[in-house]
Amino acid sequence: MPLSSSVAEHAQILLQVTALTKRYGAQVALADIAVTVRAGEILGLIGPNGAGKTTLLEALAGVLPADAASLRWCGKPLPPTRRRDVIFYLPDGLRPYDDQPVTRVLAFFAGVYRRSPAHLASVVAAVGLAPVLAKRVHALSKGYSRRLMLAVGLLTPQPLLLMDEPFDGFDLRQTREIMGGLRQCAAAGRTLVLAIHQLLDAERVCDRFVLLAEGRVCGAGTLGELRTRTQLPAGSLEEVFLALT
Repeated sequence: MPLSSSVAEHAQILLQVTALTKRYGAQVALADIAVTVRAGEILGLIGPNGAGKTTLLEALAGVLPADAASLRWCGKPLPPTRRRDVIFYLPDGLRPYDDQPVTRVLAFFAGVYRRSPAHLASVVAAVGLAPVLAKRVHALSKGYSRRLMLAVGLLTPQPLLLMDEPFDGFDLRQTREIMGGLRQCAAAGRTLVLAIHQLLDAERVCDRFVLLAEGRVCGAGTLGELRTRTQLPAGSLEEVFLALT
């Protein structure tokens, strides 16, 4: 279950983002974005396709240069050259090492990040990869390709993990299983930022939300805080989002 509002509010601030702006010529993709990420939480970046979620993740990770931004990690400036030390970004749609067996790909990343066999086994179990360990990556379904990339993300050591659409390609039961694995990851001390366009999925797994529309933040907080702001005491995340946009 997501963290309670009081726990989320008092957790240590890992990443403080202010004044993040990204333009493509005359088009403003992100406008003066402010985001706070707290230790041990699952923060959802919520919005429809085209809202700026992927652009924001890429700018936070430093793979896409912002036109303006201030990022602070535990209160200290975080330049792009240092972001890979504390942030790992898992984009949507990757399929690495197509001709290699899944087990070899996982063993490679476990070796790079000096993860123990027990840690690797726990990650495989968390994302449900056991049935396809002997298959080659190119033979995986979309769902199992997604599980493989989630496993790679969970093997990385950076304290902050950014994921773009982690539930894409999963049915309802599979999504619930993956949510359980991500909650275990957060409970073990990892902090997750997930870009999600399915609001019901986001409501089930995230502790707090940043609502994006047309490149702007239109609301941020726990579901309870957002309900209070919109005067919708029993409103769903979808209802709250519509009220704020």
